Amino acid sequence: MDFIAVWLSAFPYLFLPLVLLWLFSVIIKNASIIDPFWSIGFLILSFHYYSVTESVGLRSEIVFVLIVLWAIRLSGYLLVRNWGKGEDYRYQKFRKDYGEKRYWWFSFFQVFLLQGILCWIISLPLLAVFYYTIDTGLIWLDYIALALFVIGFIFESLGDLQLWLFKSNSDNKGKVLRHGLWKYSRHPNYFGEAVIWWGIGLFCLATNTYLPLVGVIVMTYLLLKVSGVRLLERSLSKTKSGYGNYIETTSSFIPWFPKKS
Repeated sequence: MDFIAVWLSAFPYLFLPLVLLWLFSVIIKNASIIDPFWSIGFLILSFHYYSVTESVGLRSEIVFVLIVLWAIRLSGYLLVRNWGKGEDYRYQKFRKDYGEKRYWWFSFFQVFLLQGILCWIISLPLLAVFYYTIDTGLIWLDYIALALFVIGFIFESLGDLQLWLFKSNSDNKGKVLRHGLWKYSRHPNYFGEAVIWWGIGLFCLATNTYLPLVGVIVMTYLLLKVSGVRLLERSLSKTKSGYGNYIETTSSFIPWFPKKS
């Protein structure tokens, strides 16, 4: 199959679990169950791409292993974080805005199908790696890509761990985390996620393929302008005392030394 045919053939494998998740969310009235599935969606697509393209080469094998590790880590973290917490405030707001009678079916399009389509688009550089890699070993760009992925993985994992430990202490309720990685960036985990995907983008470039980088650009835009930094900051500014000062002194995204208040 050609590149587009492989990409198109992947969506049904994503669509079926999304439908099942949506049906379960309707039963339990909690759309938050989509969150742990986000990274698993990329794992499903990677399995499909890897098997259909019969990809050979060290680059493909490295990227496949990296995606497995990233997906399991992120999905496991989100599952533990959300367990027993009820529906996330984002979905509660949607449910309130659209009304309970409409939201059960509206959530399929706004939450589940939309995330599935975004996951499918963002996965394009992964497909490029599996589709265009031939058994020629690695080039210098692969080593930079691997280094970026590892750096991003450390930032995301450590940032998530520090935030989870901070929130686990009831004494910190209403307070702002300002130590560890969070001293240098207000969103070190999102920064790490972006670096991970630019690492994947460089793996894609190592195959002399450029157009699939649109997936990396979409992911970065989502993190910065849609569901990541912007949405979270809007909420935290209202709920966390001292967050205004945190904004003034701490870099929003790229880690940097804090300013004096």
